[in-house]
Amino acid sequence: MPTPLLQHYIKLTEFLGLALGPDYEIALHDLTDKNRSIIAIANNHVSGREVGAPLTNVALQILMDKSYEKQDYRLHYCGVSASGKELRSCTQFIKHNGKLIGMLCINFDDSRYQAVSREVLKLCHPDSFASDIYQSEEPVSTNVPPRPIPPTTESFHNSIDAVAGDAVNRELAHLGITADRLTPDERMKIIASLETGGIFLLKGAVKDVADALHCSQASVYRYLSQIKKEDV
Repeated sequence: MPTPLLQHYIKLTEFLGLALGPDYEIALHDLTDKNRSIIAIANNHVSGREVGAPLTNVALQILMDKSYEKQDYRLHYCGVSASGKELRSCTQFIKHNGKLIGMLCINFDDSRYQAVSREVLKLCHPDSFASDIYQSEEPVSTNVPPRPIPPTTESFHNSIDAVAGDAVNRELAHLGITADRLTPDERMKIIASLETGGIFLLKGAVKDVADALHCSQASVYRYLSQIKKEDV
């Protein structure tokens, strides 16, 4: 049962969804159950999630780095919709007596507005100009400093195994290798990264990570134990 404070946010979730419109998804997380944290959601077609979906990779990272202790919200970070569209995401940290108890998240899909702006440009410019405007190529000038590496993109899933599997796949893609070809050191590196990202805050994530890495749960626990010893 949500706390009285979060009960108020349930109605706010519904209100914001109706007031902002169908391009804005509003999701309310109760952190007492990280595996089934979403207790209210409006316009859920944006991410494809339902009530009872788990925390996202970004939310888990926030719990691990404790950035909520110095911030009341996080603005304008990148997410990906259920259909693969880029979203602009914002999260308010809901606290009670200094303790983080929930998160109110807004995910905005601006793809319809981008499509309209392209059509407007085509009314007065050649098609090639309109296309060039939306290309995200690096600057040609060597005097321009490289763009900073963007923060982790938020991905949205309805199950723990999907959250864990997605996190493992990101690490495998970063290393450029498949799970069946991992060395013990590479497997250790992946599990250490997953631990830092908060994946193991989800109950049952050890099994899902073991399955994705083609190893036993005992191996994952052994790696985690070694990582914790090294951190001491």
